Formats: sequence, structure tokens, C-alpha cells
Amino acid sequence: MRTIGLLGGMSWESTAEYYRIVNESVRERLGGLHSARCVVYSVDFAEVERLQTEGRWEEAGALLADAARSLEAAGAEVVVLCTNTMHKVADAITDAVSVPLLHLADATAAAVRAQGLRRVGLLGTAFTMEQSFYRDRLAGHGLVVDVPGPQARASVHRVIYDELCLGVVTDASRELYRQVIAELVARGTEGIVLGCTEIELLVGPADSPVPVFPTARLHAEVAVDFALA
Repeated sequence: MRTIGLLGGMSWESTAEYYRIVNESVRERLGGLHSARCVVYSVDFAEVERLQTEGRWEEAGALLADAARSLEAAGAEVVVLCTNTMHKVADAITDAVSVPLLHLADATAAAVRAQGLRRVGLLGTAFTMEQSFYRDRLAGHGLVVDVPGPQARASVHRVIYDELCLGVVTDASRELYRQVIAELVARGTEGIVLGCTEIELLVGPADSPVPVFPTARLHAEVAVDFALA
């Protein structure tokens, strides 16, 4: 079994889900008392969030590159960046280590295509929904990507940072997300990408009339595929 390096803390709420999913998945596949061989590097999200807000992406990339090097030094044979938004600096991480970085958008796109879908709605932080780094990666797999309108994007972003990253899950926000999903579906969306690793703490398949793609779970399961290959 290869050792998985989890680069997390953005936020730790979803990183804990990654840790749970990779261990449950290994146990399901191997049975008995098996669990995942993994190392975790958890950054201070407040520092990263400040760099995001100030547009200091190069510095954020350098910070995560240093963390990835620490994971490799600790024995990681693959790096899993446990956040969608910070895949904006994925190239800086890839360049910093000699082990593979499993790109979250690639794992998500593969799951979408496996269901025969092409047009997806993307929910995530404002950075993920509005900037091109993530949408273009999905489009590179032949997907058409829809995002909510400006007001809905602001609401989705607010819930992520003001609630989910702090462990707050409310029925009101769940209903808000359901409405945003319904609006995307009304525009012709065939599936919904939960493109922030915290979103699946709030909504799931029962909240959408079309398939949903929980990116943290998909990413963690691809990491286990790699570890056990």
C-alpha cells in the first residue's frame, strides 16, 4: 500500500472527512483491521484565506509547496490537496515534489463522464466559480460548466466561509443551496459538482433532482485507488 499525503486544513472540517473516507475505503476493500497509510499536513486556514482575499496567490502557492515537500519528506508517495479552491496553485505544488499530485478536478470529471453526463453546474467558493482555473480543467475533459448567477454565487460563497468552514450546518442554508441547484437544473444542468470540499457537509443526493458529485469523496476514493494499485 502506498502512503497517501493529505495536504489539508482548508478547512480542517473537510480534511477530517478525507481522513475518514480514505480509511473507511481501505477497510472496505481490504477488510479486517486494515486502514490507510497516510500522513497529514494541516495548514492554518486563516493564513491561507488572507492570501486568497488579498489575491496573493503566488505566496499561497509557495506556502502549499513547502507543505507538500514536508509530506514527501515524511514518506508520502502521492499528494492529495484537500481543497478545490487551492487547486488554483496546483502547478506550484506539482513542481515542488517528485511524487504525483492527484488533481481534484480530474477525479471529478472522470466521475461525471462515467455517468454519461456532459453539462454540469458548479458550486464552490467565488474563486472556484468565477475564475477559470477550475472550470477550464473540467472543460478540458469535454464538460460544459454552468455557474449560478451573481447573487446566488455570493450566497453560496458566504455559507462556505461563514458557516461550513466553522462547522455550522443549518436548514436555512441547505434550503438556499437546494434553490440554487434547482435554478441550475432549470437551465439544463445534468449534474451538480459540489466544488468545495465543505459543501457535502450540507447537501447531498437527496437535495438535488439530478446526480451530485461530492468532490471530497471522489478525490479521496481516487487516492485510495492509487494507493492500492
